[in-house]
Amino acid sequence: MSSSDCSLWFPIDGGIAAPKGFSASGVSSRLKTSGKPDLALVLAPKDATCVGTFTKSIVRAACVDICIDRLARTTGKARAVLINSGQANAFTGKRGMLDSLKAANALANHLDLKNDEVLICSTGVIGEPIPIDNLLLGLESLVENLNEEDGTQAANAILTTDLTNKQIAYEALLGDRRVKLGGMAKGSGMIHPDMATMLGFVSCDVAVPQDIWSAMIKDAVDSSFNSITVDGDTSTNDTFLSFSAGPQLDSKYFDLLQIGLKKITQYLAKEIVRDGEGANCLIEVKVEGAENHLSAKTISRTICSSPLVKTAVNGADPNWGRIIAAAGRSGVQFNPNQLSVWIGSYELVNNGSPIKFNRGKVSSYMRSRLDNNDSSPLLIRLIVGNGIGESTAWGCDLSKEYVQINAEYTT
Repeated sequence: MSSSDCSLWFPIDGGIAAPKGFSASGVSSRLKTSGKPDLALVLAPKDATCVGTFTKSIVRAACVDICIDRLARTTGKARAVLINSGQANAFTGKRGMLDSLKAANALANHLDLKNDEVLICSTGVIGEPIPIDNLLLGLESLVENLNEEDGTQAANAILTTDLTNKQIAYEALLGDRRVKLGGMAKGSGMIHPDMATMLGFVSCDVAVPQDIWSAMIKDAVDSSFNSITVDGDTSTNDTFLSFSAGPQLDSKYFDLLQIGLKKITQYLAKEIVRDGEGANCLIEVKVEGAENHLSAKTISRTICSSPLVKTAVNGADPNWGRIIAAAGRSGVQFNPNQLSVWIGSYELVNNGSPIKFNRGKVSSYMRSRLDNNDSSPLLIRLIVGNGIGESTAWGCDLSKEYVQINAEYTT
């Protein structure tokens, strides 16, 4: 990917509703006791194609099964997704499935769509059912408030413990056509995607064949949502849905569209980690020289998810021993005598041997990412050999606040 290719895509306003033909809304339907927005809708144009990636947990919410089933039966011909926050509606027995179907089918009636054209996602506390009567009463307002220019209300309505919404849109000139991508996501804790409690949505205003669109999304998710971790826990509800709709895009521009998809998914994924519960900074771990990409990715994610690495970062402690220990237990074979480690621009280990470094300077660099509200990530780099494999993963520090937030989550 060249810098010139990346520069084709530049940010614009509108979020998920920025692409032509898409609209979104968010309202309060009294699903949360706080009164904050808790019900969102994304509506795609006619003939839209949708593909999804989902949690691999065998304990999953009914909404995940509904999405998987409807996308399979319609070959991705979905038009709308309804999202509620406050209740995961997972492990709620038969009621969970009945409520999800009732909500999705009622929205289909409001939008004059077929039932199978409406998908549903839920996020919140596991074991908590949706206050279904309140949700149903909110559908009319949700449809009336659809906005074709701004997806902010939808981005706000899907949040749970998030401190801020996560949305972005990009535009590029591909040939003689302006193509727009929009996206929104939520997630703060229970983040260690394996497909990513996380939800993500992307809209695109050009059409791509369903099989190609599916492959493009899988690749984008692999290098973004499947390359982040906050606490090592996946969720029962993890879902990523992406819509493609509009005039057919010439196949010669597929590679450039793929760059845009990676750009938008990586932005959203890093925003999730940056907003990790109790987090103070974003950690970026790059691994080079592995035998292959999968090996590099496994090492980088293992380091990002290590509680000892994360707590060392929180304390601005350049304890490189924790980094190499995490790499060593990743399950990937490499020669320790070829291992080199950097924190920021400071080399700490060279070809398997520790080298002298100014501990105060490295600690100061780490603290600058923690104390100054610096949005730049704290960089950790490893070279593990001479192979072609390289990968980058993102995580965050582990703080006392994370423990407190999750110790008191339902109390």
